[in-house]
Amino acid sequence: MMKWRVVLEADAETGDWSVWCPELPGCVSAGETEEEALENIREAIALYLEPDPIELKSGAILREVSVG
Repeated sequence: MMKWRVVLEADAETGDWSVWCPELPGCVSAGETEEEALENIREAIALYLEPDPIELKSGAILREVSVG
């Protein structure tokens, strides 16, 4: 399990929360409560990190590498 930093901000007018992950550009979410926003950003991060399907050319080899 990896930990990610997220930034939460409350909207002064609505009381809703926006949240984003600085390390993952474009990975944002929101919620009516802080808890809901955190739950939603967890899902957004999981979807962000989910690999896209790759179509390989004939003869190409797909490998995975570990970093860190």
